[in-house]
Amino acid sequence: MTPVESDEEDLTRKQRRDQARAQRKAMEEAEAAGALRRKRLTQLGSAVAAVLVVVVVILIATGGKSSTPPKVGTKPAVHTDEAVTRLIAGIPQKGNTLGSPTAPVTLQYFGDLECPICRDFTNEALPSIISKLVRTGKLKIEYRSMSTATENAEREGVEPTEIFKNQQVAAYAAGKQNKAWNFIETFYHEQGEEDSGYVTEKFIQGIAQQVPGLNLTQWTSDRSDPELANEITTDAQAATNQGFTGTPSFLIGKTGGTMSQLTYTNSPGEPAFVEEAVEKLVKA
Repeated sequence: MTPVESDEEDLTRKQRRDQARAQRKAMEEAEAAGALRRKRLTQLGSAVAAVLVVVVVILIATGGKSSTPPKVGTKPAVHTDEAVTRLIAGIPQKGNTLGSPTAPVTLQYFGDLECPICRDFTNEALPSIISKLVRTGKLKIEYRSMSTATENAEREGVEPTEIFKNQQVAAYAAGKQNKAWNFIETFYHEQGEEDSGYVTEKFIQGIAQQVPGLNLTQWTSDRSDPELANEITTDAQAATNQGFTGTPSFLIGKTGGTMSQLTYTNSPGEPAFVEEAVEKLVKA
């Protein structure tokens, strides 16, 4: 490859990153604007101010956009642990799957642990979906990896592809102990500022240390399992085959049957698009 071709390739790669970042920012801004409009319709000025104060206090108390997870045993860490435990305790886990193996409907959730829109889906929509559909045995959710926010983040001296593989494999390694969803949920709860380079080995270790009952020695060893890296590659190929360009993206269908794309029309933070699709499939 000539120097000119290399420069053109680098330029093209940068253009793709810039375009993807711009698209993601636009989605975030649109979602934020929609949320604000909904608040204005349902709350009066003084109530809105009070809610905003509460939100700020919660963010400060839980560590907000920290570059490292809170230390195990501190109030912010306990707050996260309790929230995750309330959400998924007692629900079967196997590998990257949450829910009963006999659930009639399967949802495949393609996500990037650094994606802020995935965080919104996980923290805002999933609690209702899990409570109404997963806990009742109607739905199981398979988490699959797709690099979007991570690959578009510029980090000096570190390849984004390696960071993505490290963080996603860390979650899958927890799945070897049937605790992948504890890791995933904890990561999203404590996700840092986008493009800040917060995902370091220290951050990943901190998330793992917060997962109750996770054998850290085994987890560390399992992170070297080549099958987990292969699984990341398989996920990426599946996303490409579907033509997915952003996260979160979804496939849904009757368990063991044909999967179809599921899209949201308003915000991924609203659970109705999943709940309606599941109920329809259950009745079919």
